[in-house]
Amino acid sequence: MAYGASGNGSVNGNGRVSEFQVKEQMCEIGRRIWHKGFCAGNEGNHSYRIGENRILCTPTGISKGFLKPDDICVVDLEGKQLAGKRKRTSEILLHLEIYKARADVKAVVHSHPPHATAFAIAGVDLPTCIHPEAEVFLGAVKTAKYVTPGDKRLGQSILPYVKDSNTILLQNHGTVTFDKDLENAYYKLEIVDAYARILLLAKQVGSIRPLDGNEMKELLDLKVRFGLEEPRLKDGGKGFTCNADFLSRVGDVATKGKVATPGGGVAPLPGSSELRPSTAVQPSPMAQAIHSLAPAQYSEADLETLVQTITDQIMATV
Repeated sequence: MAYGASGNGSVNGNGRVSEFQVKEQMCEIGRRIWHKGFCAGNEGNHSYRIGENRILCTPTGISKGFLKPDDICVVDLEGKQLAGKRKRTSEILLHLEIYKARADVKAVVHSHPPHATAFAIAGVDLPTCIHPEAEVFLGAVKTAKYVTPGDKRLGQSILPYVKDSNTILLQNHGTVTFDKDLENAYYKLEIVDAYARILLLAKQVGSIRPLDGNEMKELLDLKVRFGLEEPRLKDGGKGFTCNADFLSRVGDVATKGKVATPGGGVAPLPGSSELRPSTAVQPSPMAQAIHSLAPAQYSEADLETLVQTITDQIMATV
């Protein structure tokens, strides 16, 4: 049997490749996942659709860093194992729901990347309107409600988001990414964890500056010119808002060099309804305390300077 593959070994619709070559690529993707620390022990699973009712998937109980082609299992769209010396992953039902909902999807990767999974465990949504690469390659990343791993309801929990996304956080669990080929499904895994890590590092460095309405419009227009779909621009972008859950929880947010106060936001997208954080940004607890104790004659600039001075002093003693 032969299936589509590009000349660089990425399995997609531009050439021909054997089932064995697809299995080899699945093993290579497994090694990348393991080396990146996206899965510990025997965690994680990935799959590839090679026919209308035929799916290759990783087995249960084996490290993704040490897969061999003959370890790969074959199942149908109901999860029945058709071939393979090892037992198929118990979480294949998650993959199958995606394949059933999206005819264009050929590959699914489920993993536990530490930084992105930290957001899923903390119950904090990944924000939008922050980082260009995340906006272009991921778009809005939703969080599906927690379901016991391996339960058929796990696949059902992501269905509300599958049509308009290729990257989903699984509450208290991990991530699932999917695309037209294994390379791109894996790249989304790398990008979502890198984005989560950038957010955590940025907060340690200082304030986070959101992109304003004009910057977001230019960015999403560019994304469309790249030939990438952007569901948030349906109906001309009406009703499109930035997700600011992370920003509201971590505290200070910089807007053009200043810390945003409650009720602050970003400019609207030209020609659309107002683009704004979905949750009002709250000052940090320390900033709130200083504002409440400071003399009335202190200006906002004085208070910001005072907050920064105290922060610097605290950091110097750590």
